[in-house]
Amino acid sequence: MKTSTRIQLALMMFLNFFVWGIWFVTMGTFLSTQLGAGGVEIGLAYGTQSLGAIVAPFIIGLIADKYFAAQRILGILHLTGGFLLYYLSSQANFNTFYPYLLTYMIIYMPTLALVNAIAFKQMASPEKEFSAIRVWGTIGWIASGLLIGWLALETTDSLDQTFKIAALVSLVLGVYSFMLPNTPPPKAGTKTTFGEIVGADAIGLLKDRNYLIFFMASLLICIPLAFYYQETNLFLNEVGVKNAASKMTMGQMSETIFLFLMPFFFSRLGVKKMLLIGMAAWVIRYLCFGFGDAGNGVGLLYAGIILHGICYDFFFVTGQIYTDQRAGEKIRSSAQGMITLATYGAGMLVGFWLAGLIADQYKTANGHDWSAVWLVPAIIAAIILILFLLFFKDPSSHKSKE
Repeated sequence: MKTSTRIQLALMMFLNFFVWGIWFVTMGTFLSTQLGAGGVEIGLAYGTQSLGAIVAPFIIGLIADKYFAAQRILGILHLTGGFLLYYLSSQANFNTFYPYLLTYMIIYMPTLALVNAIAFKQMASPEKEFSAIRVWGTIGWIASGLLIGWLALETTDSLDQTFKIAALVSLVLGVYSFMLPNTPPPKAGTKTTFGEIVGADAIGLLKDRNYLIFFMASLLICIPLAFYYQETNLFLNEVGVKNAASKMTMGQMSETIFLFLMPFFFSRLGVKKMLLIGMAAWVIRYLCFGFGDAGNGVGLLYAGIILHGICYDFFFVTGQIYTDQRAGEKIRSSAQGMITLATYGAGMLVGFWLAGLIADQYKTANGHDWSAVWLVPAIIAAIILILFLLFFKDPSSHKSKE
């Protein structure tokens, strides 16, 4: 790959994830403090990510894969998204905020697949080259959190500005997208079935008892995962952690480090141990949050944030590799689509809703009883961990399907 192309793709990834990270992390705090939203409403807001993830395969499968070049669709989506984000920043109540947010997330979530498609098209060896490009997306997310802290948007109740910043960057990325390498539709002139879009071709994998257990664990573990995305920034702000969004970038830094260490751990531990470590990290993380505070216990809060790298990489990245091994080449895309719909779609949708209910249940005059809130996802993750330990057999001896 040419150096100029590598720089183009890296900037694309950086901007695409910056646009998301700049407002997504602090949205719960924004809705609570500036729009007066309750836990259930905040859960509905974060649930738009899951609804967007459910709709995204249809946009990609029915439009991007067949009719238009990926970079052009990416440009149109970000230009449209830029205007929606600007309107989001000026809404005075949740009822007017939510429709714009839902529309935006339906538009944004397909961009995650589009930037991957554009990058893969330029690579001769994606398994060796992709991680070096994708890491710039994580760096973009980190940069967005650091910018929030530098501008002191949390401490000055100015989180509406995060949407305006995202709007500006989205418009810039929209224009920039038309300058990216051409990525023509891969299935032009072919017929795409509904089953291909939703991953129905991969349903046969669930006949394998071992994979079915993994599939259900992946879906269920996204319920406690949703608590982290939805409640952590509000929690840190309420307990008195300064520049919480900046502190939370330690999770992405950890994710980046463990992503590069994955081959080392995977070859020595195998699938089952990697998945178990990932789930155990979830339990430990929420216990750290439950017992930590902004004073002498601040180290526990930082430990819970840093554990994000193990939580995410050891479970989800390992799960993607395991799915790829079990699916084989013929149904690889369908299998990844199926697991994505189950996790980021169904699992996290339930998780965001439950997190909102629990947050409202333990709301107090001064904020929330956070120890009680964090105990719920800790217990859920612990139950999933125990069941997985008992029923999932190490597939290290299994061979990939041809």
